[in-house]
Amino acid sequence: MSLIGSSVRRLEDRPLLCGQGRFAADISFPGQVHMRVVRSSLAHGRILHIDIAAAAAMPGVVAVWTGDDVSQVAPIDFRLVPVQGLEPFRQPILAQKRVRYVGEPLAVIFAEDPYLAEDAAEQVFSDIEELPPCLDPTGDLGWFDDGVASEAAVLAKGYGDVAEAFERAEHVVTLELRIGRHSGSPIETRGALARLEPDGTLAIFGAAKIPHINRRNLAKQLGLPPERLHLHEGHVGGGFGIRGEIYPEDVLVALAALRLHRPVKWIEDRREHLIAANHSRDQVHRVKAAIDGRGFVLAIDDEFWSDQGAYVRTHAATVADLTCAMLPGPYVVPAYRVRGHIRLTNKTPCGTYRAPGRYEGTFVRERLMDEIAKRVGSDPVTVRRINLVPPAAMPFDRGLEALGTHVTYDSGDYPLLLDKLLALVDHDELLGKIAQRRAGGELVGFGLGFFVEKSGLGPFDGVKICLKPDGTVEIVTGAASLGQGVETVIAQICADVLSLPMDCFTVIHGQTDRIDDGMGAFASRVTVMTGNAAHLAACGLKSKLLAAAATALQADARALEIRDGVVAAQDRSGPSIELVALAAIAGPFEAEAWFRVNHMCYPYGIHAAVVAVDPETGAAKVEKLFLAYDIGRSVNPTLVAGQLVGGAAQGLGGALFEEFVFDENGQPLAASFADYLIPTAREMPPVAIHVTEDAPSPINPLGVKGAGEGGITAVGAAIANAVDEALGRPGAQAIDRLPLSPARMLSIMKRLL
Repeated sequence: MSLIGSSVRRLEDRPLLCGQGRFAADISFPGQVHMRVVRSSLAHGRILHIDIAAAAAMPGVVAVWTGDDVSQVAPIDFRLVPVQGLEPFRQPILAQKRVRYVGEPLAVIFAEDPYLAEDAAEQVFSDIEELPPCLDPTGDLGWFDDGVASEAAVLAKGYGDVAEAFERAEHVVTLELRIGRHSGSPIETRGALARLEPDGTLAIFGAAKIPHINRRNLAKQLGLPPERLHLHEGHVGGGFGIRGEIYPEDVLVALAALRLHRPVKWIEDRREHLIAANHSRDQVHRVKAAIDGRGFVLAIDDEFWSDQGAYVRTHAATVADLTCAMLPGPYVVPAYRVRGHIRLTNKTPCGTYRAPGRYEGTFVRERLMDEIAKRVGSDPVTVRRINLVPPAAMPFDRGLEALGTHVTYDSGDYPLLLDKLLALVDHDELLGKIAQRRAGGELVGFGLGFFVEKSGLGPFDGVKICLKPDGTVEIVTGAASLGQGVETVIAQICADVLSLPMDCFTVIHGQTDRIDDGMGAFASRVTVMTGNAAHLAACGLKSKLLAAAATALQADARALEIRDGVVAAQDRSGPSIELVALAAIAGPFEAEAWFRVNHMCYPYGIHAAVVAVDPETGAAKVEKLFLAYDIGRSVNPTLVAGQLVGGAAQGLGGALFEEFVFDENGQPLAASFADYLIPTAREMPPVAIHVTEDAPSPINPLGVKGAGEGGITAVGAAIANAVDEALGRPGAQAIDRLPLSPARMLSIMKRLL
């Protein structure tokens, strides 16, 4: 019986449950010094002088650096979608000449203990000539620097004859929509520890997400050959896109270890995280659709502004690129045009956050679909059904590029999933109950949002597998674990091939000294890419084991099989040999495989929500959240469900609670959890999940698709659509932005009700 599809227990949990976790803050070395960052208190200004004398004179302070001390180190480079012309907007590791956001690193203190480092940081005095901040990405173009405008790039994509579609349209629907600035808030903040090893290798601990990619980029920045630098991933307390990129602090820790010849440790506090780690979202869309009398979309024309913040960080144009490429979603949309402006402002720089570009684009598209239904006098379900890409059109060429790959939906039956979602929510009965409640004076509504996700970003991943003489199996991969169950899934795939119990397997990941290369964990890629590489490697190992067993048993390898750790004839006649015995005699047995692809695969789903609004407080309460999701093939259903529910919680935060707000001077007004509100167990509604496997991917041997981001993608859209209905304004006339804070809701109700 196949292990794939079974909810086996996580291999990762035992050390965590037994208090044996090794997070960045848990690692220390003798003689280490502690780094503290001095950050700008102004959003924009010209640096006149930084006085470090008092700090440098304090006993126990080892060194103090300002921008002059690191001016020869290049700004942090890009790793994804490096659109031409973005180089001037890269971030230096310490501010040079100007500060551009509150929280930008101005100086660093290195001291014998973290408390002394913090005390010394307070003795650094900066003389900065304050300049007017730029805070509106949709306003007139400002200046990033002398002679450099604040628009880093404009992305343009499209296909079809948009002008002709609008000429023959029976209706044109126009909306302006905004998605607020928010981001991931992992339990574990950022951290890094670097030390020089006796052989001259620089070891960096606390790596996450993309260790091999970061090794290459850090080595280039530090002027080292990559083989002199090794990154080591330990346990990671959450990633969500925000953790694991190269930030200024990572480079500073590594550089200090090289210069000071002592281990250097830095652990971020929560305030630093909220003002200095990547923000995300923050887009304004002006979108219009040409439609016929039934509500079929003839064309979409969208222009949006993405508030990038003060610098373009490692993701470069990734978020805007994905917004452009994925906005049409599951609908045919015969003609499409989009222009995305990447604008610089004096706010914390932005990067990716779970479902980057798709959370935003899905909100826009699904708000548009509800408004179309209202315009043609139809209902939201019917209009969506009219526009869905039919199963017979799969694979469906979207006519667009995303992350350097052509967007072709590999498989899917969108109408079938819609039917299953309607059955999951008991649609007709649910609408009847809502109508009764509304007749009784309650403000309650139902909304849904359909989405297509992307997963399995290539171009490669590799796995080494070894059956050792003691019968245990070691798997080494360049993937990374952010809590999603990597070790379990990879072991499960290999155990399925080798017919061995799960407790025989050990999975090594995120260690750049154990495997030559790896792409890490992002873009919902690990199960697809690493999983298929593991499957191929396990099949290679199986072939070697059968060949060795054939020699030992004097049998034909083609007539043998492995079952429950024993090699025997397929008809179970004749002699047999246990794999443990075979490994003891002739082991270790090793195999290696690399899985390569040119295209991503595309899971899809629907979120639906029942939301009630309190007319006195303006609070919107999500009473029930539903999710139907097609994953192609589920390796471990429990892990899939966990990913989807976790994503739903973050989607709820972005819809109702989380927002980074700045005052007119660019000062952050959400720099603690007292002001930056995240949903708790009290606010989290019941989530009903229906995972389907109707459309396995034809472009990988396992047929799998990713689950890491689908839990969040349409939550904001579904909640907004439900709130509009609750207010008696179906369509998109009431709710034009996220999040729907109580104050914002009261303002809307005062205007409309």
